Amino acid sequence: MFRLSKIADYGIILLAHFAQQAEGGESGEDHEVGRPLTAREVAEQVNLPLPMVSKVLKTLTRAGVLTSHRGVKGGYLLARRPAELSVADMITALDGPLALTQCNLGPDRCDLESNCAVKSPWLVINHVVHNALASVTLADLTNPAFANEHRPLVGLVGWAAAGELSPPAVEEVN
Repeated sequence: MFRLSKIADYGIILLAHFAQQAEGGESGEDHEVGRPLTAREVAEQVNLPLPMVSKVLKTLTRAGVLTSHRGVKGGYLLARRPAELSVADMITALDGPLALTQCNLGPDRCDLESNCAVKSPWLVINHVVHNALASVTLADLTNPAFANEHRPLVGLVGWAAAGELSPPAVEEVN
């Protein structure tokens, strides 16, 4: 099953919160957006544990997605406008390079690489997934109309045919 890590999931939630807070705000000279928010403020506003929020905010700052400012009026800010930050950028900042299989990380990463019959198709699939994630921005994620505008794409998977935006629960097999 392909699934985002908890860090990436929470990170995208936090970034969406920053984007919503910044809506209508002015951008600074260095493209920072909104007013600084402290880790404590963000944790309370999105109802996530402060230690997890602090860890994710530091990771996003090291990756250049957020900037941090010290002092009484300090906190974290988006380093770029929401429309300039793709889902692929966010996941890469939080989890590292997007790679569905080992061979997608680069040459000599898999012992089976020299005689693998499915390496090339996996490279194509990884490229398609990356491009799809790169085509959706933080601004899209915070746009209430985004899901409805792209509803025909959701129909490409079987569970959407029933009119649901999320897949049905999957029973775990022991």
